[in-house]
Amino acid sequence: MRVKLIVEYDGTRYAGWQRQKNAVAVQQRLEEALWAVTGERQSVTGASRTDAGVHALGQCVHFDTRCGIPAEKFSFALNTRLPEDIRVVASARAADDFHARFMACGKRYRYLYCNRPHQSALARNFSWHVFWPLDVEKMRAAGQLLLGYRDFAAFMAAGSPVKDTRRTLTYLDVQREGDFVTLTVEGDGFLYNMVRIIAGNLNYVGQGKMPPEMLLKLLNGAPRRLGGPTAPPQGLRLERVFYPGDEASWHPPQGQTARET
Repeated sequence: MRVKLIVEYDGTRYAGWQRQKNAVAVQQRLEEALWAVTGERQSVTGASRTDAGVHALGQCVHFDTRCGIPAEKFSFALNTRLPEDIRVVASARAADDFHARFMACGKRYRYLYCNRPHQSALARNFSWHVFWPLDVEKMRAAGQLLLGYRDFAAFMAAGSPVKDTRRTLTYLDVQREGDFVTLTVEGDGFLYNMVRIIAGNLNYVGQGKMPPEMLLKLLNGAPRRLGGPTAPPQGLRLERVFYPGDEASWHPPQGQTARET
């Protein structure tokens, strides 16, 4: 039986999603809980390999099992064995050919800025503290320049082995609520650190340190060093992963093939 999970986690204490040799990752904790519940040594596959310190509200995971626990009960069973900063919020039986990573056709990420003179004591692990006032309207307008099927090579961390750096960004919005500014992005796939680099560039635009037109120059081949910094990981969270049939829930690409991340 193949089981699909929706997993929520606070990434503060973890070295990312993917199992590591010398550090604790979310995948490891989930596999340990699965072993404790089923007695089976099973690997779990996640839709997104989030980095160290990055959070998730809707990571999608699948695994196979021969145990007799009903699929819809796995959320309850696993949560008895998981640490409090990882929770399975839903579980269900999936088709035998379902694949959490390769069948994903889109993802939504959110990045949170704490925009006030002093960082929030409560939100310090979930936001980037930006002291200088951010012009949200300018950030939102600049972000529209990134929409569409583009070459995001200048929005990827150095050293990434990916050869095809073209992706489709289908939606971008920036909103302020009090002292907090939220960047929301949707797309068919994301390069390594892509959302954090977008967040860093829009931070510079919002502070007036960089003209919006620089985003177009970066898309057209300008070197990465001319843009803004890579935003720190704690402000980023994976909001949701989309699959065929979810078109009404997001802004899917028009006429483009979804990309693997």
